This record gives sequence, structure tokens and C-alpha cells, in this order.
Amino acid sequence: MEKKYSVVIHPSEEIIAAIKTMKEDLASQIGWFNSKNSVAHITICEFKIEESQIDKFKQKLLKVCDTFTPFKVHLDHFGAYSSGAFFIGPDENSKINLKPIMKKTQGSLQLSNLTKSSDPHISIARKLTPENSTIANSLFTKIDMDFLCQNIILRELDPVKKQFFVIDSFPFGSNSQPELVQGSLF
Repeated sequence: MEKKYSVVIHPSEEIIAAIKTMKEDLASQIGWFNSKNSVAHITICEFKIEESQIDKFKQKLLKVCDTFTPFKVHLDHFGAYSSGAFFIGPDENSKINLKPIMKKTQGSLQLSNLTKSSDPHISIARKLTPENSTIANSLFTKIDMDFLCQNIILRELDPVKKQFFVIDSFPFGSNSQPELVQGSLF
């Protein structure tokens, strides 16, 4: 059976709890919104595969994460996309560290149906109306949070609840050994 999966970075439990409170504060002002019940995360990618293939992809994630070294992520601003998404953004140094992790992880999966994220952020809400976006902007103006990015999370979509749940975590191994690349003689 085909299932939908997502690969993400979770901030610390303290930041997850703080963002949950932010979402509840926003909901008390505007009512329900997309992403209200989603656990705070930075999306790397999403994909669909047959459930029987998941172990192969877990091995790919384990291998690529072994080459990553933990680093600090600093969340320092709120922002919005024209799609109506309201989010928390990392500072420039954090973006510089996050983007190669995202790109290398996406590349390691070698899937043609990958939905990729290229701009690291933590969504507070999605598909807000312009009015609700204005409310979010007035409610949240300053943020200054840090967390240690030290693993990647694999999640599976619960088709009934329409929410992803964690199925595995892949720690960064700080293994700087270059990967063997098979060459060609001709």
C-alpha cells in the first residue's frame, strides 16, 4: 500500500511547546486554521512510496545523516508567504547551515516524486486570509529562540487524522569521511 511520508527537522521540545502555545493564541483570535495541530518542524521533503520500501529509505537517511555535524539554529523573525503562510524564520547563518542539509537529504532519497522545500522555516499557519495574516502579524512581532539541530525525523501521514506522526529519528554522526564514489575507467 502506498503511504505518504515527510522528512523534517524538529526544534527542541521547549520550542515545540512554545509554538503550540502561539498556535493556540492565534486560534483564539481567528478560529481554526491550516497547520493549527501540526507539530512545529522545518520541512525537508515529502514523498509517497509503497510501505514495503520504507526500510530502504530509512537506510538512505541513516547514511546521509551520519555525514552531518550538529549545529545551532537561531530563530529570529516572523514572515509570510503570498500563499497565506505565516512562519518563523531562521537567521542567515542558520539558513546557510540548513540549506545544504536539506539539499543533500533530498538528493540522497533519489525519488522523482519528491516535494522539496528550499526555504527553511517553521510554519505557524497556512492558507490565511489577508485579514487573518494581519492579525498574526500584530500578535507575533519578536522571536529569539535557539535549538541544536542534531537529527532528522521521518514521519508518516495518518490518513484519518490528516496529521503526520514520527516513525523514526536519524542522529547526525559527525562522520567527515568522504563517501566513496565509483569512478569510470573510460
